[in-house]
Amino acid sequence: MKFSLRLNNDRPVSEYVTLAQAAEKAGFDQFWVSHDLFLRGAPVILAAVAQATERIEIGTCIVNPYTMNPAEIAMMAATLEELSGGRFNLGLGAGAGEFLKWVGISQDKPLTAVIETIKVLNALLSGKPAPLDGEFLQWDNEAYLRFAPLRRIPIYIGAMSPNMLRAIGEIADGGLPLLFPPEHYETVMPLIREGVERSGRDLDEIDIAACIWCSVDDDRIAAEDALREKIAYYGHALSPMIWERLGVTREDFNEIERAMVVERDNEKAKRLVTPAMLRIGIVGDTHDLIERLEGLVAMGAQHLSFGPPLGPNTLAAVEALGRDVLPHFRKNG
Repeated sequence: MKFSLRLNNDRPVSEYVTLAQAAEKAGFDQFWVSHDLFLRGAPVILAAVAQATERIEIGTCIVNPYTMNPAEIAMMAATLEELSGGRFNLGLGAGAGEFLKWVGISQDKPLTAVIETIKVLNALLSGKPAPLDGEFLQWDNEAYLRFAPLRRIPIYIGAMSPNMLRAIGEIADGGLPLLFPPEHYETVMPLIREGVERSGRDLDEIDIAACIWCSVDDDRIAAEDALREKIAYYGHALSPMIWERLGVTREDFNEIERAMVVERDNEKAKRLVTPAMLRIGIVGDTHDLIERLEGLVAMGAQHLSFGPPLGPNTLAAVEALGRDVLPHFRKNG
């Protein structure tokens, strides 16, 4: 079994250093940080984390080729790989169209953009010139990295839609599929397998992180409140496939989005989150978490990835996961 921790880029940089050190001590294998618009920059956060840890792998979850040019993605990835001593993983995706609208970017041909970007990055990060004539990327023969990465950096695709999930199986080294709710794994894996079959690859060679949200605390009301806040912020930007699995629609989030973004009334937005929406994650103590995750492991999950909100006290949640949850699944895995 492999275990990873995923965090949003919404807290002071010093807190990530503390959390990464705690995650490393607790036995986590990977530490991922998002790069969502108008919050703190993941590359800077990960640079701080790289210098404060020794073993744990670090990664972006995710950057996209619309707000960050693939040339800059390659530069960033190779630099963090160098700084971390070979511990960097690149999480890449198309981003959320709802958030890209904030900066006037239209998410044209997202699948094409991601596939072409991965092909370019694989070339650049292997010391080769980039492919020149794509539909999304059209560069000239000066497009090559001027310094050599320590290794070919693993590329993970962050995915919510069917086509992007298939792309994990076709071209990626790993996948970061959002399992909202966790049982969504049974919907996700057949699509990844379709991509594997198309490409003739071996599924065992692809690191598929079962990405869940959890809010861990003995105080269930406080834990639920932390989950409500994340749902209120991100719910409207999820994929139709996830909404369908939860039994909700995009329209169900309209009033929540208005309260959160237009009125800037976080408390009102949280109150509008419905019981169906709360199914997006797992709320409770570590025993509740273990019980729900047993189903994922029974379905074949070999990498459990724990994501925000994690709980009202994130550091305590990380320590609890390391104390109770990781040993349980290592022993039984």
